[in-house]
Amino acid sequence: MGEVLSQRRLSELIGAIYDCALDPGRWEPTLAEVADTFDCAVVSLTLNDLRQNRFLINKAAGWQPELLQLKSERHVGEINARLTEWLTLQSSIDEMFVTSVHLSPEDIRTSAYAEECLKPQGIVDIMHMFLMHTHRQFAEIGLGRDASQGVITEREIEIGRLLLPHLRKALTISDILDVRSIERAHMAEALDALRCAVVLTDARCEILHANRSAERLMTRGSPIRSVRRVLAAGTSSASRDLRKAILTAARHEAQPDATSAAIRLTDAEQPPAYAHVLPMATGDLRTRLQPNAVAAIFIGVPDEHNGIGLLARAFSLTAAEIRVMESLMAGHTLAETARHFGIARSTAKTHLDHIFAKTGVSRQTELVRLTMQLTQPVQGPPRDFGYSRTGPGGINSFS
Repeated sequence: MGEVLSQRRLSELIGAIYDCALDPGRWEPTLAEVADTFDCAVVSLTLNDLRQNRFLINKAAGWQPELLQLKSERHVGEINARLTEWLTLQSSIDEMFVTSVHLSPEDIRTSAYAEECLKPQGIVDIMHMFLMHTHRQFAEIGLGRDASQGVITEREIEIGRLLLPHLRKALTISDILDVRSIERAHMAEALDALRCAVVLTDARCEILHANRSAERLMTRGSPIRSVRRVLAAGTSSASRDLRKAILTAARHEAQPDATSAAIRLTDAEQPPAYAHVLPMATGDLRTRLQPNAVAAIFIGVPDEHNGIGLLARAFSLTAAEIRVMESLMAGHTLAETARHFGIARSTAKTHLDHIFAKTGVSRQTELVRLTMQLTQPVQGPPRDFGYSRTGPGGINSFS
């Protein structure tokens, strides 16, 4: 790690990335820091709609505004086609697409995107880091170098590997919360406005602050509990995982590990609930919220009156599919769901298979996470899902 990036610089950059999870307005200046770290001239963070060939999110630094607009208006189709064709051949989205490596000189010469958007800025090479990929969309960060910087090298690829887990986690938490700017209000008021539960702890898992949603969950004793003001989960194994993630957040924020994954807080017999642990020991915004906190734990409990409704509209679920979804999200098995609605288990499974096909997931746990990410995080009337933000998914293409 020290050979490609100092531990201090890596920690500072990860701190800035995690601040973006709480305040999406910080993405542009943070992307500029990312580009500088990679010694790149341009960078973009995009979420691509593969069906309509458009950007759902398009944040950038270093790009000339007119060329960025031209890219969005005329070249998303080419970018999508090129990158999705490559992605389908990869065993993991951890692999990075590098133009100078994965495209032939002829491909580059005949590319309208390269001719109209990249050459005018002197961009000679681009590396794409993929944050998510489904059959409907994908998300990515694209870093471009000009002639003075030369082509992408192994150094940039190695830095990308270090940052990818943290970039993905920041986007995941940001999508769960959709917090516009938490620093514009007092911390307690801002956190209480969130629909999802949020708990701030120190390294010993002692609860420093819990918002109203978290207090309600702890009063019920599920999926989280307060044991003499120490945070615990509904099961002993989940409590161990939670403690480990919080301790890791306190000691090794710069290392991708268990804190990069969602932690299931409930056992198989209970409705699913997951926690994401956001390190808070560094970062300009987070240290001002609660200086003694080392971790913020975000608990997502799917809301069938909100998340499922959003998911149904977004993926055009039928009435029968919605009923099956609601039953599964309430913790019932597929067999119990079939008996409740008086249908054959095979029919219920067919509905579930259709839901999987429409949403681009293959397991019930993934479906739960998708619904959790679509759940409106801020208290108030339901908002139109539209496509202004996304759930689990993605970003750009050729960036």
